[in-house]
Amino acid sequence: MSKRVHFISGLPRSGSTLLAGILRQNPRFHAAMSSPVAGLINGLLEQMGAASESYSFFDDAKRKAICSAVFDAYYQHNDKALIFDTNRNWTARMHQLVELVDDFKVICCVRNPAWIMDSFETIYRKNPFDYSRMFSPATRQTVYSRCESLIAAGGAVGAAWTALKEAYYGEFSDRLLLVDYELLCLHPERTLELIYRFLGETPFKHDFDNVAYEENEFDQNLGVKGLHSVKKKVSFTSRRSILPPDLFVKYQQMDFWQDQAGTAANIIAGKRTTPTPSAGSHTE
Repeated sequence: MSKRVHFISGLPRSGSTLLAGILRQNPRFHAAMSSPVAGLINGLLEQMGAASESYSFFDDAKRKAICSAVFDAYYQHNDKALIFDTNRNWTARMHQLVELVDDFKVICCVRNPAWIMDSFETIYRKNPFDYSRMFSPATRQTVYSRCESLIAAGGAVGAAWTALKEAYYGEFSDRLLLVDYELLCLHPERTLELIYRFLGETPFKHDFDNVAYEENEFDQNLGVKGLHSVKKKVSFTSRRSILPPDLFVKYQQMDFWQDQAGTAANIIAGKRTTPTPSAGSHTE
């Protein structure tokens, strides 16, 4: 990879689009919602892998060169000094990234999983007559089946959660910075200062009252309006969870980053307080 690249990853509904909207205010930075680069590389590796009839044509050097070329080709016409490539799968690909990208860091947006599930449910109920591709006819029936689908190993939340946990306890965890969504909303200026320090970048004066970024076309294709819309002003508003209390309690203990033993990851997050479905969460 010839360009300077860092990555944005972590959990869904945890501020990655908001963070991209803030970072892209810096004229030196490129940041956006999820890119297809991780998927392209994974697809190519499958085609070059042992399950393919073309396996004998490739060795490790060729596979690495082709994967690196995907990065270069995708960002060939991007003139920014620093690229932030966003994808929640990157935390499961740390062993590949260390071979492809020099001196990279990964900013991982996190949030208590109970509030992530609440956020998905809120979006679902805001579109009562628009059945999205997020759920199948069988899994969309109730809040319980929807949550179970999301948290499954291959679900939107479960896949990202396991990938992040792998990286958090992995041998490259020192390259991670976990950023809590609530702190980003409550204290955006201080949070960005710490992010810049972690990246070794020159501080930049961001305007947290005028953050403009959305991906309406992507959301429309998915059938989920408002999934990647960022409010203009970064703020925090308390509200009551719409999840049944038993579901909220079930998921709120899954914030494994509260235990910092066995990892070298950097963390910007508050300590867990006594959980309650009526605790504060950013308005969406």
